[in-house]
Amino acid sequence: MAIQGVNKIVVGVWDQERAKRFWSEVVGFEITTDAPYDDKGNRWVEVTTADGETALVLSTSPEDLKRFEVRDEIPTANFFFYADDIEKTYEELSAKGVEFPARPEKQPWGWWAMFVDSEGNRFALQEKHPTS
Repeated sequence: MAIQGVNKIVVGVWDQERAKRFWSEVVGFEITTDAPYDDKGNRWVEVTTADGETALVLSTSPEDLKRFEVRDEIPTANFFFYADDIEKTYEELSAKGVEFPARPEKQPWGWWAMFVDSEGNRFALQEKHPTS
């Protein structure tokens, strides 16, 4: 049996509640898990993408807060999100206050942009099926 895809990605966050609000209320992901997992007040928080295929685990663990060096032209996360219409997604999220250090731009490998979440993580956004 072949590997089918990616199910969960751990994203380091400083504040789970703020991150949960950003991903659910601003970006539109569904909160699929929010439960305590120990007696120290730690919570397991997951938000799931609109396609239902991938969950982000919003982790406050110090190990998960380690990031790539921030450089203007690259994201700090090592994975890409996708959208069917990158321009429309850029306009909608920008209107909700999401910061985009890089506007949608055509590259040899397709259209992409970069955005920042409530915790300072920088993510790549690529058009899934570019029209041109």
